[in-house]
Amino acid sequence: MALDQLDDKSEMGFLDHLEELRWHLVRSVIAIAVLMITAYIFQGYIWDVVILGPTKSDFWTYQKLCELAEILRSPALCLDEIPISLQNREITGQFVMSITSSAVIGLIVAFPYVFWEIWRFVKPGLRSSEKNASRGAVLVVSFLFLTGVAFGYFIITPLSINFLANYTLSDSIQNLIDIKSILNMLVTLSLACGFMFQLPVVSYFLTKAGLASPALMKRYRKHAFVAILVISAIITPPDVMSQILIAIPIIGLYEVSIVVSRRVEKSTEKKNA
Repeated sequence: MALDQLDDKSEMGFLDHLEELRWHLVRSVIAIAVLMITAYIFQGYIWDVVILGPTKSDFWTYQKLCELAEILRSPALCLDEIPISLQNREITGQFVMSITSSAVIGLIVAFPYVFWEIWRFVKPGLRSSEKNASRGAVLVVSFLFLTGVAFGYFIITPLSINFLANYTLSDSIQNLIDIKSILNMLVTLSLACGFMFQLPVVSYFLTKAGLASPALMKRYRKHAFVAILVISAIITPPDVMSQILIAIPIIGLYEVSIVVSRRVEKSTEKKNA
């Protein structure tokens, strides 16, 4: 009888954890849905200013390039116009794109809250030393993610669009770009940069788990650089400039990850001593 009661308690404990996880996920989905609906209400502004912004010559990045052109006395850096015309070739295209863009914006804006909910579920299972070591995790992860998204949106996307829009096989060919292509490029580059900027956080937790070390990361530094270049080539349009622009900060983050791993290792050795 005692064994049966023990099994029931163990089962209820597991079910309680599932129930708690369910509510964390429910609150996260509600937050995303609210922000998605808000983005859908203002979809006119979002499409004209945010999504289609990198296709216009008055975009922030292009203005800064013009200012740099004046300083360097290099008029080639300043863009007069981007030779593309947007079109929709499907009857449901614009409606589907409005839903998709609203969902993506809701996910990006709600990311800090969603990660905070996940962290609230995971944190009680950590030991006190692990809690102290991971203090500020939500802030760091959110900051790196939003910084990566901003980097992808303001740097990689406009430069990629500019290069591809001005790349022509013949003067008789006109660029009629489907809106789906623009949205896919914007979402892919922004989210890819957001997640790739999490490299120092991944290094921190892998070192804590004993799966990585600064010596190991230094030993395979060249391999990591090749992998970064390959990943950059996959997620960016087929132009060398975009690949280099996204690879440089990721390589810098890899070096930062080595420093983070070294500090974690020293801290662990000090505690063991």
